[in-house]
Amino acid sequence: MKYWLWGLLTTTPLLCGGFLAMVFWLNWLPNRVAYLRADLGTIFLLLGLLATGGLGIEWLRWAREERNQRNLVNRLQSETASERHEFLRRLDHELKNPLMAMRAGLANLTGTELDAPQREIIESVELQTLRLSRLLADLRKLAELEIRPLDCAPVDMSELLQDIVGMTEERPEAEGRRITLTLPQAPWPLPPVRGDRDLLFLLFHNLLDNALKFTQPGNTIELRAFEDGARVVVEVADTGAGIPEKDAMLVWNELYRGENARGVPGSGIGLALVRAITERHNGEVFLRSRFGQGTVFTLRLPVYPK
Repeated sequence: MKYWLWGLLTTTPLLCGGFLAMVFWLNWLPNRVAYLRADLGTIFLLLGLLATGGLGIEWLRWAREERNQRNLVNRLQSETASERHEFLRRLDHELKNPLMAMRAGLANLTGTELDAPQREIIESVELQTLRLSRLLADLRKLAELEIRPLDCAPVDMSELLQDIVGMTEERPEAEGRRITLTLPQAPWPLPPVRGDRDLLFLLFHNLLDNALKFTQPGNTIELRAFEDGARVVVEVADTGAGIPEKDAMLVWNELYRGENARGVPGSGIGLALVRAITERHNGEVFLRSRFGQGTVFTLRLPVYPK
């Protein structure tokens, strides 16, 4: 219950008791027995004080319990994040060297005389080894986000989005896809966003990478940005495969792979990183999708204060 509502409940009996006391003390009722009026007024005042005291004590007890519960939740969340970061750090440390040795061994095998079935097996193992390396790197980034201090500064969103689109257009996967960027020019450009430029770059890189994976040559990918009050809104839209309704709320979870993601390269960490980075910047991210028609990711990030 809200604090102001508890305050109102605790003071209401006192106010009512005081009002009734004034009625009797000021002779507002046609009762000529003076001592009776005074006694009733005093009784109502005392009742109001007692009720106020009881409710006040209950309110203090409730506020203390709520504060303790909130502190407990915060402490558990902090301990969980710290433990997960430590686990991923140790996992990364233990697997980094074996993975490097495996990749070096596979590279040596690639240069030897192999028949077609053997070469196919080597390429498959190499692909899975590379996928595991990327998965470890993404999990490490996700864990570090929860404890890493943000290097907050004004970020020019127009420049950032232009850099990302330019880099994306040079990727082989972008061939045949129409990628457009729409930025406001009049009456003024986009205001800067308060945040960490490297993390914001990673955020939009992941969204565009996701759009490339789930579109085909001939599809369209659009970036649209505009100012909305104290927020900069950026939309990443595509005319790709879309997301089934049953998967729409689950794609933000770590390692989740939806039905239409089968056979598509990826670790299942990209959208979890998008949400984590957005939340660290006090922003919001939303998803709209129609299966078979396309998807729109909408981000709302706070403007850098003037």
